[in-house]
Amino acid sequence: MQFDLSSVETATMVFMGTLVFAVALTAFVLVAGFLALILVGLGKLAWVAVSTSLVATVHGINLGWERLVRKAATVELPGEFQGQPSPSTGSYPRVMLGDS
Repeated sequence: MQFDLSSVETATMVFMGTLVFAVALTAFVLVAGFLALILVGLGKLAWVAVSTSLVATVHGINLGWERLVRKAATVELPGEFQGQPSPSTGSYPRVMLGDS
């Protein structure tokens, strides 16, 4: 038995076409939403990775600086530093000449 579309009423074909279009539109919206969620997740993952590495770098720098300061505080230098006379021009020190 051969199926003949001419025997189907126009209203039935319009209804079936509307259903097919609705299913296609629903599938498109679902796929677009899923892809948007994936992109947002990847962006969040990238942001967490970058921010975590930056925070770890800053903490590493702070830890290294703290160790350096503690080590420098324990070092004793033999003797004392001798003060050096600053060069001057007459009665005013050299620093004062910058404003004149």
